[in-house]
Amino acid sequence: MMKLTIIVTVAIVSILAIVLVALSLFIVDQTQYAIVLRFGEIRKVISEPGLYVRTPFVDNVVRLSKRYYIYDIPVEKIITLDKKTMLVDSYAIWRIDDPKKFLESVRTVSLALSRIDDVVYSGLRNTLAKLEFDDIVTGERQYLVDITDFAKKNLADFGIEIRDVRIKHTDLPTENQNAVFERMKSERQSIAALIRAEGQKEAQKIRSEADKQATIIRAQAMSEAERIKGSGEASATRIYAEAFSKDYEFYKLLRTLESYKSIIPNSVVIVGEDLSILEQMK
Repeated sequence: MMKLTIIVTVAIVSILAIVLVALSLFIVDQTQYAIVLRFGEIRKVISEPGLYVRTPFVDNVVRLSKRYYIYDIPVEKIITLDKKTMLVDSYAIWRIDDPKKFLESVRTVSLALSRIDDVVYSGLRNTLAKLEFDDIVTGERQYLVDITDFAKKNLADFGIEIRDVRIKHTDLPTENQNAVFERMKSERQSIAALIRAEGQKEAQKIRSEADKQATIIRAQAMSEAERIKGSGEASATRIYAEAFSKDYEFYKLLRTLESYKSIIPNSVVIVGEDLSILEQMK
């Protein structure tokens, strides 16, 4: 009986020891922070993975993730510099950077998201209020850097690191869409009309210059043609003169025959007996 009692006692003590050891040891994963709390007070912050010891029934271990979160921020209304209301759908990439500050200030991820929502909205409102609607929609979005810096600065005291703030898309409230679209359409039509007018002006300038150049070229061509014609006539006169001086009778005969070609064909000619041109027909 005594032996059985000893065995039972040893078994109970062993079980209690195993339970005590199991309650004293805890494992920290590489993707986690571990914060050891004693009666609600932070005793230790563990950021390295491994096996650690705590005081059973006294210490409580809270684990927080080191990973980045993507928070899809609810759509907010923003008023731009030119007094237009727009809907901004944005998101933030964030993580817990200082677990001690995080646990002391916001304690839970849900409360952290609420704080991020407030800070990012303030950054959006303050930054976009300095810009006009067209610059926000069609610009290079350099303003996102300012919004991200604003969020980083204001959330650092809560142990939160903001990696980036981005806008998924912007839209107009339903009641404003038609008016804004009509205004944008009118502006684009005005710009198109101005571009067409400038194009027509440039085309007219090009046509005028082309007409001027064509006139100059024609004048130069006519001048060259007259010069060549004059040179040809001078050469012909010189040749005729040389031929006349060599054989006057033959030259007279040749010129008379050429005259017949232009007078007699297809015409009626009335001549007198004394017309010298008929001497060659005898």
